[in-house]
Amino acid sequence: MKKFLFFICLLLLFLPFISYTDIYYEISDLFQIFEDPNTGLTIFPTLLIPLGGKYEGMGTAFTAMAIDSGFIESNPAGSAMLDRDEISLHHHSWIADSNLEGIIYTSRIDNLGFGICGKFLFIPFTHYGEWGAIESKGIISESIGILNVSYNFFKNYYFSGLALGLNIKGAYRDIPEVIYPGQSITAGMADVGILTRFNFLKFFASRTRNFSIGLAVKNIGIQSVEDPLPILFSSGIAYSFIKPVTFSLDFNLPFSFNPEDYPAEQWYIATGVNIVITDFISMQTGFRLKENPHVSLGCAVEVKQFSIITNYNLDLSGSFNPLDKFSIEMKIKLGHEDEILRQKEIDNLFARGIEAYANGNYILALEYWEKALELDPEFILAQEYIETTKKYLELQEEMEEKQENIKEEE
Repeated sequence: MKKFLFFICLLLLFLPFISYTDIYYEISDLFQIFEDPNTGLTIFPTLLIPLGGKYEGMGTAFTAMAIDSGFIESNPAGSAMLDRDEISLHHHSWIADSNLEGIIYTSRIDNLGFGICGKFLFIPFTHYGEWGAIESKGIISESIGILNVSYNFFKNYYFSGLALGLNIKGAYRDIPEVIYPGQSITAGMADVGILTRFNFLKFFASRTRNFSIGLAVKNIGIQSVEDPLPILFSSGIAYSFIKPVTFSLDFNLPFSFNPEDYPAEQWYIATGVNIVITDFISMQTGFRLKENPHVSLGCAVEVKQFSIITNYNLDLSGSFNPLDKFSIEMKIKLGHEDEILRQKEIDNLFARGIEAYANGNYILALEYWEKALELDPEFILAQEYIETTKKYLELQEEMEEKQENIKEEE
């Protein structure tokens, strides 16, 4: 199975060089029932195109996942729960010769998370006159800037906390005057999000919570033209029934503040799966059921602090060209390495203590747990195990003393 999944990862790297037939067009007829008459009424479509990474690879079902820098597009509360600082570079080949580029930096200090993102869409454009002569030529672009801040409230050993997050966004669409004068526009907007994690129906041993719930409202703001922004409410859950596999599901509801003139699009769902194959390889896949159904498949390869995530996306926009909808993310994880190693050592000591206790070696178990508690004084579970084991040993000692006294009296 691992060899098969590894082959899929290699296939993703070479997918752009594989040729296809156009039977793809026959498939599109099956999805005509999902046609939405309100599509295309909003501005800045760049806001709805994912940069890449696991966010895209899981079909954008990431509102409750938010496990890496992709949180900045899915749920602004995610930065307060990240394990490490990250900087990621994105390249996304979109339709035809259009490209989406991006850079994200995110960091966390205790319960405070923050980040910054730049997202840029470039579309080469040539205007031909009535007789086929080139009358104007240039590049139409959309640029999105995002500032993020979040804070995780009520965090303790038994509760991962309730994170609240905010994105402040600025957007600019540039249409050169030689192409179409007076069409460049600006907009300002905000996202808000909530994220929490806890254990529910958990069938494996880990300090990582296996169930997440997230809510987000995105792109609320003002713009310089009448056309509305793509405001979107998203709710999601993510669940791991076994440690290497996580399922996610998002419900998305576009809405409009002026439904009479600009009705909102229909609601839609997205679902995704993330599978950890080895310590350095994972895969993700997703499906978004909208007017234009979207299937994605991706692979992440991580070597120490460096990782590469590739995705291929198939939907019904444009032709079936493998050079379209192919994305790559290069990520560098910064800092927190000592903290991660320390946490692994704590978990290892705690597991050894459990093993020693199960074998009846209570003194050795106490030694392991006390070492773990020295490394993490807030490790409440280890402290409770120590107290329970000491009480048990005290009771055992009292019982032995009573038995000895009974024998002496006899």
